[in-house]
This record gives sequence, structure tokens and C-alpha cells, in this order.
Amino acid sequence: MFRPWRTAHAHCDLMCGVYDPAQARIEAESVFKACQKYHDSDDDIFRQRCVGIKEERAELVKHHLWVLWTDFFKPHHADMTPGLHGLFWQATKAAGDAKKTMSIEAAERLIDLVEQIAVVFWNTDEAKGAGLYPPSER
Repeated sequence: MFRPWRTAHAHCDLMCGVYDPAQARIEAESVFKACQKYHDSDDDIFRQRCVGIKEERAELVKHHLWVLWTDFFKPHHADMTPGLHGLFWQATKAAGDAKKTMSIEAAERLIDLVEQIAVVFWNTDEAKGAGLYPPSER
């Protein structure tokens, strides 16, 4: 009675096409800008707001990276890109580090790692036709 009468199969949450590293990049850029604005101000209330926003955005970077890692990337991607697991680990750790500090250097490192993941993403066959913001042709 409670068994499903039909089983659906998919390799990701929404049949692909919805994943994009741009979401993590936008949030990482926000972390960087919040750090810059913090250092450019001498208003304590404004600086407290910068800290709060930076921490929220850093947490969102972690969320978006883990969605890519757990829902988009598959074992064959890790086989084709040695070090991919480590790259995601480093990036999510960098997001955590960015939450703990107002260091512009930590924010820049986070952006760099997110960009490295974006390069891997856009070099996959599955990224063709996926994503919302493919890299521009140069």
C-alpha cells in the first residue's frame, strides 16, 4: 500500500542544466568585497555588518561548492582530473577560513580556488548545455 508504484531515476537533482560555479564565484567575490569595505571604514557598526555579511556569503560558497561536488561531479570527473577531490576540500576549507578572518588574502585565495573549480567544470562534457554563465570566448 505504501510502496511507490513508479520509480524515477536521475543522476542529479534536476536532470542537469541547473548547475553553475558562478553561484560560488559571486558569493566568493562578495566575501572579498565585504573584507575590502571593512578595512576601508572606521565606522564600527558598518564594520560589524561587513563581518556578518562576509560570514553569510562564505557559508553560501561552501553550500554552492558542495552542491557541485555532490550533485554535478561524478567519479569519472575525478578520474579525469587528478586532485579534484583535494581541490574541493581546499576550496571549502578556504571558505571556512574566510569566515574566521577579515583577511583580504584569504578572500583572494577563496576566489582563486573557486575559479580553479570553474575551469574543471567548464571542461567537462556535461557542462555543455549546462550552467547559466559559461565563460566568454576570448
